Amino acid sequence: MRNKPNVILCICDQLRAFETGVYGNGIIQTPHIDRLAEEGVRFEIAVTNNPVCMPARSCLLSGQYSRSCMGMLGNYAERRPDGTRYMSEYPVDDRVHMPEQTLPEVFKTLGYDTALIGKWHIQPSPGIVGFDYSLFPRVHHRHSGQIFVENTGEGEVVDGFSVEFESDRVRQYLRGRRTQNDPFFLYYSISPPHMPLMDAPDHYLNRYHPQDIPLRPNVFKDGKLPFDDHWFKVYLWDFLHYDHHLPYTEKLPDGFDLRRLIALYYGMTTWVDDMIGRLRNELEESNLADDTIIVFLSDHGDNLGSHHLFNKGQLIEESIRIPFVFHAPQAWSAGVNTTHVAQIIDVMPTLITLCGGDIPDHVQGRSLSNLIFDHAILKDPEAFIETSDGKIGIRTPT
Repeated sequence: MRNKPNVILCICDQLRAFETGVYGNGIIQTPHIDRLAEEGVRFEIAVTNNPVCMPARSCLLSGQYSRSCMGMLGNYAERRPDGTRYMSEYPVDDRVHMPEQTLPEVFKTLGYDTALIGKWHIQPSPGIVGFDYSLFPRVHHRHSGQIFVENTGEGEVVDGFSVEFESDRVRQYLRGRRTQNDPFFLYYSISPPHMPLMDAPDHYLNRYHPQDIPLRPNVFKDGKLPFDDHWFKVYLWDFLHYDHHLPYTEKLPDGFDLRRLIALYYGMTTWVDDMIGRLRNELEESNLADDTIIVFLSDHGDNLGSHHLFNKGQLIEESIRIPFVFHAPQAWSAGVNTTHVAQIIDVMPTLITLCGGDIPDHVQGRSLSNLIFDHAILKDPEAFIETSDGKIGIRTPT
């Protein structure tokens, strides 16, 4: 591998670690994620520093805790005069609270070309914080009929499923790198398994049979409980549609229960896995695989009924635990770290170290490079997690 390897930072949305084969799930089919982890260094205990989308993604690209890089602990919202909240238009042409040097900006100082393809969901626009090229969906709560914005364009509706379109554009981007000498940093952001779970190709919707789905020990097993129907509808069609009371969101399918919900979630996760397979195939075909680091993780997990909680935003294992893999078998040996808690804010300093850069002073995460090469232990093996409503916690290795 060359001194300045290519880097692909691949993130999906709302995938908890427990729903991948390599983290112990014997039912779900995630062969490409499993292979990536088996060939790379996998952190058994990895967490988000904030189990909500916008804060977690801001943490990832800044190396800072969300109260520093976002100035708040939840998804960005404005307040109306009556006190109610609403999501304002974003991204904006302003850094807002993001630090002077983000991860893509550090890569640019090292001579890298930088690109974003996929879900953004950070308040500042991609170009403001260091991306030479960006292609992202305008709306974050659908997987089809999306409006995609390329760089600073107006946006264009794309037919079909966004996940497939983004994958095709990633492959196109990689083919264009075959003849380029400069290294690249690609931030590839996949929206599933985030809701809406019904907005997917049929072969993923029907991939798993509900009777085969295991339930976690902290899930109620005696049937449906009060308030389940509301959350089931949100998962199937999301707030964007359900809160607007569209006709097809008023009634759940007959007999719908938690196992059916999780079966759909499994199908969406296998969809993500197939996109990882496409990515790796293109790297091989473009002769880029031997000079590319791949990092795979999720922004946070999903409660999926544990403790009778749904969605995310809780300081429980289902919300905070994420898959976390650094893959470059030509540079380091495969292994599993079980002694330290990896966290999202560690990604930035780790990648900078691996690519020969200097970590900016504002970064609050730790470089995991010595752990990846199995050379040392960290002084502080735990992680700090914080989110809205005064929820604060420390996740230790045991």
